[in-house]
Amino acid sequence: MANKHAIFSRKLRMGMIGGGPNAFIGEVHRKAIRMDGEIELVAGAFDIDPRLSRKMGRMLYLPPKRVYDTYEDMIPGELAQPDGERIDFVSITTPNKYHFPIAKAFLEAGFHVVCEKPMTMGVNEALALKEVVRKSRKIFMLTHTYTGYPMVKLARDLVTAGRIGRVHKIIVQYHQGWLMRALEKTGQPQATWRTDPKLAGSAGCMGDIGTHAANLAEYMSGLKIREVCAELTTFVKGRKLDDDGNVLLRFNKGAKGVLTASQVQVGDENDLAIWVYGDDGSMEWHQEHPNQLTVKPIDAPKEIWERGAGYVADASPAAALNTRIPTGHPEAYIEAFANLYMRTGEAIRARIAGKKADPLSLDFPTVHDGVAGMKFIEAVVKSKGRWVKIS
Repeated sequence: MANKHAIFSRKLRMGMIGGGPNAFIGEVHRKAIRMDGEIELVAGAFDIDPRLSRKMGRMLYLPPKRVYDTYEDMIPGELAQPDGERIDFVSITTPNKYHFPIAKAFLEAGFHVVCEKPMTMGVNEALALKEVVRKSRKIFMLTHTYTGYPMVKLARDLVTAGRIGRVHKIIVQYHQGWLMRALEKTGQPQATWRTDPKLAGSAGCMGDIGTHAANLAEYMSGLKIREVCAELTTFVKGRKLDDDGNVLLRFNKGAKGVLTASQVQVGDENDLAIWVYGDDGSMEWHQEHPNQLTVKPIDAPKEIWERGAGYVADASPAAALNTRIPTGHPEAYIEAFANLYMRTGEAIRARIAGKKADPLSLDFPTVHDGVAGMKFIEAVVKSKGRWVKIS
């Protein structure tokens, strides 16, 4: 990859929508951009309550004039800034309801966009946003975090290289237990909006973490989910959205699979795991042990591949590019987030400079993944135990 400093001589400037004092994911984004020192946060509208937005601005030591009461105020405010100070892109870390209008507004105003998932509230919005991205010719990155892990990239590249042969079965899970109690009734912010269909959309658990599992299955295998047969359940009395789901999957090229997602499996934390089976072997990866990939060739001993090792770099330039430290020193969640930002930043720099981005810089989730996620959610909600095709 060409030296990024050969085409760009400054940090990228980021604005943020959401991520106020009571938020979780906004600070994850901020930690991620700090890691490599290539991006700086210079402006934001951090909360729907202007007082909390200004409080967050003070906590981040931002100039008051760059802290806005609303995202609508932020667009003309940033356009009025000199070229040397204006944001290059915005990161959207709000509840799902606000993703589409904010992303659309900033894209149409000429800014690149990073957006939390799921991308929109429904398929129609997702398709509309896809068209906005196309017309704007701007970079759009969707934060499916787990595609940023080096060993996930290794797994994808090994599958592509035929290491396990033709894939015929995929099992993927994302299990949590934190919503076994009705935390939304206590005012807990993360539970409150994630269980509210007006803010989260038509799916709860399946929209929140089930889409991560579906995206991981497609990314690692190179296949696409074409049909689903799903059962969604709400175990906590009075909850308005699903907190558990089980889905049979049919992929293109004849592969079959199973996806389970739950936020009521007591004792489970962030148990995202995947098993990919081919006719020459299989592999498995666990997010809670992210620095190892297990490969099981047919009629041969099991292999444990370690992140950072030279043989990993030989097999996967993408895994090597997204690795920071030697094997034995663990890398995980924040680093994966930072990898998405680094690759997106490289693509933005190239776009600003009028250069063609290195293909490895384009290895991040896009608006197309967002559309796929919304179609998956729509089909799963519609299924009710019947097979539903994903168009």
